[in-house]
Amino acid sequence: MSGMTFDTGALIALERRRQRICDIVAYASANDVGITVPAVVIGEWWRGRTDVRDRVLRCVDVEPLTLDLAQLAGEALAAVKGATLVDAIVMASAASRGDVVFMPPSLRSVGIDKPLACGSLACSRATSAISRG
Repeated sequence: MSGMTFDTGALIALERRRQRICDIVAYASANDVGITVPAVVIGEWWRGRTDVRDRVLRCVDVEPLTLDLAQLAGEALAAVKGATLVDAIVMASAASRGDVVFMPPSLRSVGIDKPLACGSLACSRATSAISRG
């Protein structure tokens, strides 16, 4: 498995200690799979410092918004009606590494020209990998 990219929903689930996402993080940790979170996701998720939020941040790599990433996300926004900036940045970030994306199943790829697993499919792949491991 390549790396993983988390969106705001994944961070909220971690903060709430949802079992499925906790299992995914445990799998990533045990298998040296990196978890990336674009910095804009932190801005969407952060509502003040707590011990739990500090623990969540310690288990992910926060990716700064670069000019290249911003331009790729902007192109996705232009191509996909209804896409949001944060979702476009998450998908562009993941596409740049070939990562699996973890986001709510109701969201779709926002037009990045790379294979990405989104929503429940990504969770299914990770859960299958966890049960095989």
